[in-house]
Amino acid sequence: MNAIALHPRSAVAILLASLGGLSAFGWPLFVSSGSALASNGNAPLVFGLLLPIVLAVVLFEISEGGLDPKAVAMLGVLSAVGAALRPLGAGTAGIETVFFLLVLGGRVFGAGFGFVLGATTLFGSALITGGVGPWLPYQMLGAAWVGLGAGLLPRLSGKREVLMLASYGAAAGLLYGILMNMSFWPYGVGPRTQISFIAGAPLWTNLHRFLVFSFTTSLGWDLVRGLTNFVLVAITGRAILVTLRRAARKAHFAEHSR
Repeated sequence: MNAIALHPRSAVAILLASLGGLSAFGWPLFVSSGSALASNGNAPLVFGLLLPIVLAVVLFEISEGGLDPKAVAMLGVLSAVGAALRPLGAGTAGIETVFFLLVLGGRVFGAGFGFVLGATTLFGSALITGGVGPWLPYQMLGAAWVGLGAGLLPRLSGKREVLMLASYGAAAGLLYGILMNMSFWPYGVGPRTQISFIAGAPLWTNLHRFLVFSFTTSLGWDLVRGLTNFVLVAITGRAILVTLRRAARKAHFAEHSR
């Protein structure tokens, strides 16, 4: 049940936004030594200002054909629940209590819904906790990808579906942490260390340094996040999937054509 239908133009918008987002995360691996991004600490701020514009364009493109009011209401409910859940575990030894809901919501209501749900949930959570800053757009895009990916998973049913979603949640939690590390790594470590970013260095050199940085600083938190996702989906997945699918059937979401 696709609560938010992805038309060709909106699918292209998400693809282009994702490519732009990958550039925002991965620029340290490809930037030259003479680049302005490499010579000052403004890169996170620059991309932090650009990413909200990119996300706004995508959300506008998705909604341009009109959104079913019931889909908007469901999005509001799940975003509010996710925003309320996140402070319960965020920052505590890597425990995250929100991503399992993005996985299950994206699975039931489709990739487009999952993308929007991830972005709005992290935005709402930041407003509640006062966590608004240049890091927020990175978090919103990362969470949007989590919901999007859940909606693109192959069709399964029963225990196999729950196992697939739990495994996806574990992998998504780990990859989310790696992406967040990449967003601040160039400026999170002092110069002239074995894990420092070196502007213009060969790709594999900086990639190796980044992986060592992630392994030594945040792997434990990332693994706990992935494990939390796996456990929460495995325990609650079946019941929540049934509940959300029942709500979807009763809502009869309408697809608005362009």
